[in-house]
Amino acid sequence: MKKLADIGLIGLAVMGENLVLNMESKGFTVAVYNRTVSKVDAFIHGRGSGKKFIGARSIEELVASLERPRKVMMLVKAGKPVDDFIELLLPHLEPGDIIIDGGNSHFPDTIRRTNYVESKGLLYIGTGVSGGEEGALLGPSMMPGGSPAAWPHVKEIFQAVAAKVEDGSPCCDWVGEGGAGHFVKMVHNGIEYGDMQIINEAYHLMKDLLGMGAFEQHEVFKKWNNEELDSYLIEITRDILAFKDEDGEPIVEKILDTAGQKGTGKWTAVTALDLGIPLTLIGESVFSRCLSAQKEIRVAAAKVLRGPKPLFTGDKKEFLDDLKMALYGAKIISYAQGYNLMMEAANEYGWNLNYGGIALMWRGGCIIRSVFLGDIKKAFDKNPALPNLLLDPFFREKVEATQEGWRRVCATALSNGIPVPALSSALCYFDGFRSERLPANLLQAQRDYFGAHMYERVDRPRGEFFHTNWTGRGGETASSTYVV
Repeated sequence: MKKLADIGLIGLAVMGENLVLNMESKGFTVAVYNRTVSKVDAFIHGRGSGKKFIGARSIEELVASLERPRKVMMLVKAGKPVDDFIELLLPHLEPGDIIIDGGNSHFPDTIRRTNYVESKGLLYIGTGVSGGEEGALLGPSMMPGGSPAAWPHVKEIFQAVAAKVEDGSPCCDWVGEGGAGHFVKMVHNGIEYGDMQIINEAYHLMKDLLGMGAFEQHEVFKKWNNEELDSYLIEITRDILAFKDEDGEPIVEKILDTAGQKGTGKWTAVTALDLGIPLTLIGESVFSRCLSAQKEIRVAAAKVLRGPKPLFTGDKKEFLDDLKMALYGAKIISYAQGYNLMMEAANEYGWNLNYGGIALMWRGGCIIRSVFLGDIKKAFDKNPALPNLLLDPFFREKVEATQEGWRRVCATALSNGIPVPALSSALCYFDGFRSERLPANLLQAQRDYFGAHMYERVDRPRGEFFHTNWTGRGGETASSTYVV
């Protein structure tokens, strides 16, 4: 075994432990440290026994065991623990050394930390790591950003451990400066929220409208996973619906209907509001989780609030075909909105994002991996300046082909009192996006009426603003014009 390690890792929880096993299996020597030192000993004598690991029992030991430039990766809880470990590391590192945050940090924190660490003469990387426990061990999707000078030093390791697509390309490449890597990971997680929500709405319709049991639904998702919807989340939904409890009944029906969240979906929605991007599907997915968490009040409301009783009288097979189209159409919208958010962030923060490359990074290893992403890469390879995914000929044709079935699904769901907030909001976005004229002219008149906020006119050049004295009691003074 080498005397010095290629990279060090802080944090031997599930992700950290599996990621270092992945690194070691690719020929790298890894130094490992955990604040609870007993975990280091347990790992070295357990899963790491006989492998190329160096156990460190202090930060000093960890740093001393690394080749220069030293590369230290943290897989610790986001927030204060990351800042704490940076402060513990700095006194023991020297100019040119690299600190890597592989956790789910919020991108503004990564921007701040990159500037701070660089001010000390060191380099910093904030990398999104997606794929969960299995991905970390067998090949995750990795989205690194931060100090560009750090990338050549970690590229070989990162791309070796990352998932690979069919032609062997790694699902990892440099994303951009500052917080770009963690931003792209945040958007990934937001799209993940959206994909999960539309799948859950399909499950809800099958269960409460069509009266289908979990095992019958399993067969539908199994079929869909061999068609346009082929993806990791459809695949695991298929498997979940077939999983039996000890009594032979589907375990999914015994799980309490309250969803948790770690915050990345909320960050995506809030960032979209900050940047003025209509991220409607992901926003509704976050709110749906919040509503699910209000279990007790929903139970009380169910006893007093009445709506239509679901009653399906149509053709079941035709409805399932429509439902597949609704999922596919909403999925296109989710990615279109997510990419729109990344484009606006690139303008705001001065990042040079490779949109086709991001699709490739998501093609394997990560939670939202699907064959669908290959089509996104082709779209941006063909037109790197594509302003919206819906304007690509392939996606325009696909989303238009889904809309008849999609509309029937939403109409049927709403008339039967079954909530489909993500499916319906995605359809509303599609209709709004394709509308040359929206009713915002009335909205702007209302704003001018009560607040003298002014408006532009269709018969005058853009950029000229006007105010009307609507009541005859106001003056000619108008409010200043600004856009949030």
